[in-house]
Amino acid sequence: MSADPRRAPALAAEPASTGPEDPVTTGETGPEPSATASVRTAETYPRASEAEPPATAHVRARSVGPLALRAGQAAPAGMARLGRGDGTGMALPVWPDGATPSLLEEYQVAPVPVERSGETRRVLAAALRCCWSDLTTDPWPGTPAPVDDVLSTYRALIGRGDDLMRNWAIGALRRLHDSAWLEVADGFVRLGPRCASWPPASHAQLRELMRRLPTAEETPGSTEVLPVLDDGPAGAPENADAGASVTIPDEVDSDLLGPFDERRRAEIVAAFMAVEHAAEPVHEARFSALRDPVLRRTLTEMLERRGRVLIHDRESWISGYAAETLGTGTASGTVTAPGAGAVSQAGSALDEAGRAVLVLVLIHSVAIPRADGLLPTDSWLSPFPAQIDELRRHTKLPIGELEAALRTLRHAGLVTQVKAGEEAGGYVPGPQFHRLTPQARRRLQEELILAAGPHTPLAAAVRANRR
Repeated sequence: MSADPRRAPALAAEPASTGPEDPVTTGETGPEPSATASVRTAETYPRASEAEPPATAHVRARSVGPLALRAGQAAPAGMARLGRGDGTGMALPVWPDGATPSLLEEYQVAPVPVERSGETRRVLAAALRCCWSDLTTDPWPGTPAPVDDVLSTYRALIGRGDDLMRNWAIGALRRLHDSAWLEVADGFVRLGPRCASWPPASHAQLRELMRRLPTAEETPGSTEVLPVLDDGPAGAPENADAGASVTIPDEVDSDLLGPFDERRRAEIVAAFMAVEHAAEPVHEARFSALRDPVLRRTLTEMLERRGRVLIHDRESWISGYAAETLGTGTASGTVTAPGAGAVSQAGSALDEAGRAVLVLVLIHSVAIPRADGLLPTDSWLSPFPAQIDELRRHTKLPIGELEAALRTLRHAGLVTQVKAGEEAGGYVPGPQFHRLTPQARRRLQEELILAAGPHTPLAAAVRANRR
């Protein structure tokens, strides 16, 4: 089945993920998601403020997920409104011209990697198969489905049900829940708000995919092979999203893209998706909108509406948070996360444990090698991994919290796990560090000085300069 690659369904691409996976072994650890996840409603997502500029709302949505809306509250400019049955809703950013990150495949640009991406896509497909009960309607919001039905459908899909596959499936459910593709709680799975981002043009392709997938009933006994907790409710919960609706804004960025012909308009949109969603900076030779000053100015204006800026490094480009969206009151001993959106004006995606572990990784993989003359002074990417044993030895966090923080950092793209020969491997700064603006690089350098040597003369100079 052919389809416009800019409008391919997200199942064909990598679903966004910030969920955890075990940082050391290949399996999943930790409790079942049905025991740890809370039901997400419009009240539990970060709330949109009617007073904040649209650019700030876009920054918060990018960093911490869909924004909750009160009953009757309109979505910020450039966002779709996902209406709940009770009148409340959520705001989700809309891409220009209906494009999706799967557009990167057409240009052979690698997106930010998702750990165990194949398993994640298959579990998402199994959940969609169970929750999209009426294929004549749109996928979102669907209906709740028991977790064991989703796991059984997953087993029928892959033809295996051993403990390793079960662990991977549980980890994929957790990742999809954390990234708002699914909502997993009380033994049931619901489609998350990100499923509403599939463009209508892709629904026919998704329906055909769903008809080809097996169901839990086709694999007798699968729930015993992939068990879940037994303390869930006996019956399905009431579908709180009955009567839900999706309101897509008309012609996003049409005032900027309208003056261009179809070819140049497509070039601008392709460059926008590349700099926003690629794992690495993209070379300008591959996108005319990055080479042409006129097209690049339009691209810059599109990014500004979303609180983003273009970052130029030689002949490569990528986007990052605009300086005005970054906080200036970061406390000593913390690090502003460059890609996960730890910005004081727009909200933070990292808790205290996550920031502390990120500091440890930067000290061992960047600061110490830099002090030894092994890294240039402006580099935030390092081939010297911080060993997991070193991280465990130099933190007061319990092992469980350390591993949870590492999972969060990995899935946010802030750290990357690497192997080190016969060693257990370790962690280096992740691809989000490409997105540091010059101001953010300087700020992060100062924060690392304050964290690594708070009583040194250099730290005193940094504090004096900030007064």
